[in-house]
Amino acid sequence: MTTISHPSLHPSLYSQSLVFLGCNPAASMATEDVEKAIVIMHTPAVDSDSQEDQIHEFKESVGYEVDVDGTKGDDTVKLARDGRTRLIPQPSDDPVDPLNWAQKKKNLILFIVAFAALLPDYGSATGAVTLIPQAKQWNMTQDEVNHSQAGNVFMLGAGGIFVVAFSAYFGRLPVMFYFLIIALATAAWCAGATNFESFETARILNGFFSTVSQVNGLIFIQDMFFFHERARKINLWASFFILSPYLGPLLAAFQIATKPWPTPFWVYTAETALAVVLTIIFVEETYYDRRIIPSEQPDRGTRIASLLGIAQWRSRGRRNTLLQAFMRPVRVISKPTVLISCIYYFLTFAWVVGINTTLSIFLQPLYGFGPRQIGFFYFTPIVAVIIGEAIGHWLHDIFAKHYIRTHNGRFEPEVRLRAITVALPFSIVGLVLLGQSLENGWHFMVTSVSWGLYVFSTMIITVAVSSYNLDCYPEASGEVSAWVNFSRTIGGFVVSYFQVTWANAQGTKASFGIQASLCALAFLLVLLLMWKGKAMRLWSGPLHFATA
Repeated sequence: MTTISHPSLHPSLYSQSLVFLGCNPAASMATEDVEKAIVIMHTPAVDSDSQEDQIHEFKESVGYEVDVDGTKGDDTVKLARDGRTRLIPQPSDDPVDPLNWAQKKKNLILFIVAFAALLPDYGSATGAVTLIPQAKQWNMTQDEVNHSQAGNVFMLGAGGIFVVAFSAYFGRLPVMFYFLIIALATAAWCAGATNFESFETARILNGFFSTVSQVNGLIFIQDMFFFHERARKINLWASFFILSPYLGPLLAAFQIATKPWPTPFWVYTAETALAVVLTIIFVEETYYDRRIIPSEQPDRGTRIASLLGIAQWRSRGRRNTLLQAFMRPVRVISKPTVLISCIYYFLTFAWVVGINTTLSIFLQPLYGFGPRQIGFFYFTPIVAVIIGEAIGHWLHDIFAKHYIRTHNGRFEPEVRLRAITVALPFSIVGLVLLGQSLENGWHFMVTSVSWGLYVFSTMIITVAVSSYNLDCYPEASGEVSAWVNFSRTIGGFVVSYFQVTWANAQGTKASFGIQASLCALAFLLVLLLMWKGKAMRLWSGPLHFATA
């Protein structure tokens, strides 16, 4: 039976992992022809009495994929229903442990969180279409009205940093509930605004509070699902918020064709209200401290007490202090692999937001499109996201399992980045063709397909970057999600301010060509991580969080 060492720990602990599994280290290392493998996940080598050592109940090691013969006689190892996949982490015997919840319940909560994650970009991108009638009503240029969208996009990223800090201190569920309530109020404010200043203020506040599920989605996935399930669950969650910037303008375009511009925002308000109702009825607190035995777990309280945060407040002393909670994001971004991957994502995804928030400005004069035609145009990226979700559902696991089989059982998080090599050509070709088509006045179907190629690539890239960071620092699921989300939105915020001006000054052929070149150059950062990512983690050391 082969073994796989987690790259965040020194190899000297390799044999300790084998002893933990009841294996002879020398014999296991020599057995290279067995296809089935065990993935050994390590936590930092710290004093056994420290909190960090107990963040994951498996301490130094836990398996991922297990050969059935290798676990015979060991009744303590819990496997998945297939009888061969070791559960990571090993669930407790407590029925309230989210890992022990019924699969239908987990998937329902994930769907609600994903639906709530769809709303921020959906509402943000709705403004990409309504800016046309708004500019007429307020006697402004479309580019000037678009600045309200830039502020909204910025806050989608900045708000996420606060979400994870609050979640680490107050609990997952109450933060989601309160943020969605304020998001609902500000969405209604957007719809009822009577001047640009009021509308812009509402949009900025709505961006800050609506972003909650775009960030805490990774936390819920980490809390409820096992290691072998997470890539597919991340793929599903990510598909919602990657899809949302295109779904918003599509529906809004059809609505403003016959209705005044506030109508799409009233629809967005109703959708946010639905997310609030679903959260109240179905979502539960998923934080579970695995350092505490089931009989001594804090009282989870009544449904209302948990939703409002009363139960979590009573047990706050057993989690992070407020200072620790706010320092968690700072400590995570100081890790080289997180910082480098976020810079890469920034340089790749920025153009997605920039294109989406400004494309109607290009399409209207070039093709004479009205709101309805612009709405139809958004079908292409929606189809591209769906195709990306379908392919990515298996692609990421295929790379991981192939690497395990061909590398004597070794698994490294950097394997997740290999999927980006599949996405890169689509990014470059899509951007180059999009710029050529807009400048040369090619048929709108060429423009549409070019856009779709680029959107498809971003779906694959998003899951790869998120999965990689989660595998590197599973105890920091919320923090890595916040920084990935921040790098995505801050890029869009910056680009939205100069995308139209840049294209008008140099032409779309040059501007989009430069964007494609930046995506290609940014891939060098991915190659750096694939080459030196493990060494960077060993050098930077563990996070030493008080809780997972």
